[in-house]
Amino acid sequence: MKTSKPSNQERIWQVVQLIPEGKVSSYGFIADLAGLPRRARFVSTALRKAPAHIELPWHRVLNAQGEISIPNYTPLYERQWELLEREGIIVKKGKVNLALFSWKPDITELMFSLSF
Repeated sequence: MKTSKPSNQERIWQVVQLIPEGKVSSYGFIADLAGLPRRARFVSTALRKAPAHIELPWHRVLNAQGEISIPNYTPLYERQWELLEREGIIVKKGKVNLALFSWKPDITELMFSLSF
């Protein structure tokens, strides 16, 4: 029986769902893990287009400098900051210390969790 290959968006959603509470990742790293190198902007688009029912932890995805990429002090920016802090992630001036809070998945975690 042949199974359908997940779309690029679905691959991104699968990777983002793996980011554990209290950890963050970058758009570029998510793109790399989804097999879409140099497609960080596509990750942002995929997150915006995600159906609400899959409940992605979108707030755990930051830019490569560890900054919230949403325009400063908008309601969505404030929401992302709040969700991160609720998980124990320290946000200072819209930035997270990636050395402390970056998600570093184990290869076996990825092999057994991703369908692509």
